[in-house]
Amino acid sequence: MLAAMQRDLGLTAHQARTRVVRDEKGSRTDAALRRSLGAAYAGGWLTADSLVVAVTSEAAAHRVRAAGAKPTIVSRSAAALDRIKATLDRHATKAPAASVPGWYVDVATNSVVVLARGDARAADAFVRASRVDPSAVRVVTTTETPRTYYDVRGGDAYYMGGRCSVGFSVTGGFVTAGHCGTTGTATQGYNQVAQGTFRGSSFPGNDYAWVQTNSNWTPQPWVNNYSGGNVTVAGSTEAAVGAAVCRSGSTTGWRCGSIQAKNQTVNYAEGSVSGLTRTNACAEPGDSGGSWLAGQQAQGVTSGGSGNCSVGGTTYFQPVNEILSAYGLTLRTSGGGEPPPTGCTGYESTYTGSISQGQSRYQPNGSYYYSSVSGTHRGCLDGPTGVDFDLYLQKWNGSTWVDVAGAYTPSPDETLSYTGTAGYYRFEVHAYSGSGSYSLGITNP
Repeated sequence: MLAAMQRDLGLTAHQARTRVVRDEKGSRTDAALRRSLGAAYAGGWLTADSLVVAVTSEAAAHRVRAAGAKPTIVSRSAAALDRIKATLDRHATKAPAASVPGWYVDVATNSVVVLARGDARAADAFVRASRVDPSAVRVVTTTETPRTYYDVRGGDAYYMGGRCSVGFSVTGGFVTAGHCGTTGTATQGYNQVAQGTFRGSSFPGNDYAWVQTNSNWTPQPWVNNYSGGNVTVAGSTEAAVGAAVCRSGSTTGWRCGSIQAKNQTVNYAEGSVSGLTRTNACAEPGDSGGSWLAGQQAQGVTSGGSGNCSVGGTTYFQPVNEILSAYGLTLRTSGGGEPPPTGCTGYESTYTGSISQGQSRYQPNGSYYYSSVSGTHRGCLDGPTGVDFDLYLQKWNGSTWVDVAGAYTPSPDETLSYTGTAGYYRFEVHAYSGSGSYSLGITNP
């Protein structure tokens, strides 16, 4: 995420980290004001230097200022704008898709925007036919031509004259088995829609490949669990022999077993493949190329095996890290996957305290610490069940404390890691909701 922000928003690494933390705090403040202001709330948005919240009264504006945000007084509440949009939604069949590509609430202008592609007459007619207040609607011309996108998901089927299964999403496509297609082979997705092209393939010797998908397909960090949901991929840490491992494939769905051996050479009729991992999970034709996971950690893609899922068997997978390295690919992940802390053991120092909802506490002991060298700062917050506590790392920039890292899931427990230069640092524990005691483990350079 940070790398993509640097690329697409023109930010430095430090600016990207600061932006994430600042936006998170602003968004939480906006959500709290939306709840507390009720009917007077008219929408909030982040600018380069502040959170702006629109309200319908001066009394509400005072409460916005007290929360550290900037108020602006408008005539229509957020609820009123939502009602106007809901009316347009009910008349959606009167909006021709070719000339009216969409409509939305624009809180910054306190209006509802109707998009018009080319000539605005069709959009104007749609507004009139919907019988909404025209003074609350702005027609804005656009060149947008919306189309649907499809997700690339591990374990789903794809076609290339036969059928195989997606391994793992990578930036720009997905990895799969090499025996499923040669370089240049075109693929169609689970829905038979044109999907992409094999850009690299190796078989035999290896059994890996990668497919570059077209702009209609979005690689997601998910694997189909064939029970109506997904498993989110958090990384690709290799599991040990004896570890439980599960695979996803388009023929037999979700199946599990254990890792029995690594670096096996398998002598297929087409030739031998080395470096495969041996398991006792079952698979069948069509599962080839599919995902293998240990917990949330990607392990590899299905190569082949013997037996089936009626009598059991042996199945081999090609380790995923080798595929990523061979083609210089980046695995799509959630960026998480760390188990929740349980007591935060193994840290250099541990601090305890208590905190009430909305408050912040600073550690160590209400003060700060100095790191004389560059290195990694690690924090682990352990809070009571049923609360939402957040953790931030701050650095002194010479005039004020600046957030440089944050961990803010909707849980009582958080971990963060930040690599920084020498300087003064402190951890902030913030009680977003709930109150209680906490412990904080800290390791610093």
